[in-house]
Amino acid sequence: MGETGSLLTKLECRACCSQIDATRLVGTCPTCGHTLFAVYDLARLDWQRWKDARSGRDRSLWRYRELLPVGRTEAIVSLGEGGSPIVSMGPVPEAPGLEVALKDDGGLPTGSFKARGMAVAVSRARELGASALFVPSAGNAGVALAAYSARAGLPARIYLPERTPTGLRAACAQYGAEVTGVPGTIREAGEAARRAEAGRGSFDVSTLREPYRVEGKKTMGLEIFEQTYPESFPDAIVYPTGGGTGLVGMSKAFAELAAIGALDRTPRLYSVQPAGCAPVVRALAEGAARVAPWPDPSTVAPGLLVPAPFASERVLEAVRTSRGGGVTVTDEEIVGAMRALARRHGISAAPEGAATYAALPHLVQQGAIRDGERVLLYNTGTGLGFSPDDLERSIRG
Repeated sequence: MGETGSLLTKLECRACCSQIDATRLVGTCPTCGHTLFAVYDLARLDWQRWKDARSGRDRSLWRYRELLPVGRTEAIVSLGEGGSPIVSMGPVPEAPGLEVALKDDGGLPTGSFKARGMAVAVSRARELGASALFVPSAGNAGVALAAYSARAGLPARIYLPERTPTGLRAACAQYGAEVTGVPGTIREAGEAARRAEAGRGSFDVSTLREPYRVEGKKTMGLEIFEQTYPESFPDAIVYPTGGGTGLVGMSKAFAELAAIGALDRTPRLYSVQPAGCAPVVRALAEGAARVAPWPDPSTVAPGLLVPAPFASERVLEAVRTSRGGGVTVTDEEIVGAMRALARRHGISAAPEGAATYAALPHLVQQGAIRDGERVLLYNTGTGLGFSPDDLERSIRG
């Protein structure tokens, strides 16, 4: 037990430039209501010494503890999250000429990449004295919060859209969380959650409404770097986008690595969204500063059913600064990609992760990804709880 060596110094708001004491349990910026970001004393991090220190650590995301916000080892709430593999895909008929790999977070605790963000957010909330946690979720974030809250001994309340798959609702309850169904999408679930939780003393761990889930998602970028740089470092990363925290987190990771002299180039980030709910891709195409809510959203991918991501300015910023872009895929293409990943490559992908495979031919046709480039697809969760046949029937109506 003792100090982690975290180099966290403060929180900052990129919208109004406020700086906040990082020892406070705080959600959004008290001045303007925008997202707060953790700032580290990178000048104290010698790249070579840090690389040597990590060599003796386990493969969990906590190997990057100096660039994570938790200060005391006893505050860490862990189920072994992080360290997911990168799998070479071999030839992909729909995208010839590309060197394609896939980072597979489907084997993480609770079955998705949400374990990364929640492990760090719950640990830091616990360290700062939170007494109860809540989140609106499309499913996987709720499952992750339920599990890590149980591990931490904290009450958790999860607000889910009523259309959330039964298995995800049951998993939240199995971990002991209080589950409330809400008509509509995650947008309505968020509004209902904040109304219900007002005055209860609970802490909101919604996407980009607190500073530390993005720090957990940052480890996606740190792992990609450590697993591939420099020989097989990707030219492009294709990422399924709902709330967009992963894009923001990877962008932050690459920026911090560049600042300490470890990285000399950044992959282009490509946002993939379903045609029935694509506010981020539309905003990128239109050059908008923020997203406009998507009317009548629909998709078979529950994690991508986010009609108006919070702090969308930061999501768009992450894609644009990487010189990337966005692309949409149909639900039919998503289901076809789930089958192709399973039958050709032996990979179980949730609809969200399969959307990245479906996006490949579109990105090639657009000229966004070029012959000979290295492309990394991000599979955010296991597909074991989904039946392509059932999803196909739901599309047909």
